[in-house]
Amino acid sequence: MLPIDEKLLTVKTFGPKTMLVREGEVPDELMLITRGCIRAWYNAGGQDITLQFFFEGEPVTAIESFLNQTPSAIYMETLEECEVRILKRADFVLLMATSADLKDWFYSTAIEKLLAHTHRLLFLLKNKPFDRYRQLLAEKPALLQRIPQHYIASYLGITPVSLSRIRNRSKNIS
Repeated sequence: MLPIDEKLLTVKTFGPKTMLVREGEVPDELMLITRGCIRAWYNAGGQDITLQFFFEGEPVTAIESFLNQTPSAIYMETLEECEVRILKRADFVLLMATSADLKDWFYSTAIEKLLAHTHRLLFLLKNKPFDRYRQLLAEKPALLQRIPQHYIASYLGITPVSLSRIRNRSKNIS
C-alpha cells in the first residue's frame, strides 16, 4: 500500500492486452494494481520474452526508465482487465524528498524486487526446464491457472511445445 494521500492517485481501468509502456518510451507514472495482472517483457529479435508478472497490491512501472527518465528497454501490458491507482512522477519525486514513509516503502519494495529478480535469475540459470516448471508449480500454482500458457513458457525460457511436453510428463509423475 502506498503511504500517501489518496487524492494524489488517479484510478484507471484498462482492458486486456493494453500496452502501458512501450520500448523507447519514458514512463511518467507509477501504478499500483488493485485488480488484474500486468506482464513485463522485452523483444529479442522479434520474439517476446516475459520478464515478470505483476498482480494485485504490487507497484508497477518500467522502474529504471521511470527513475532516470530514460527510454524503456521493455514493454508492459495488461493480461486481464486491470484497475490501477496511478501516481504521477512529479508527485513521486516531491514525496520522495518530503515523506519518510514513502522513502521507507520504496526502499523495502525495491529490496523485495531486487531479491525476487536475483531468485529468478538463479532459477533460470541453475534449473533445467522440467525443474523450472515444477518449482513454479510448487511456489506459484495460481500463476499457472491465471496466465496463458505461451506466456508461462516464455517466462520459463522454453517454447510452448516444450511446456506442453513438460506438463504432460509432470502429470505422469505426480
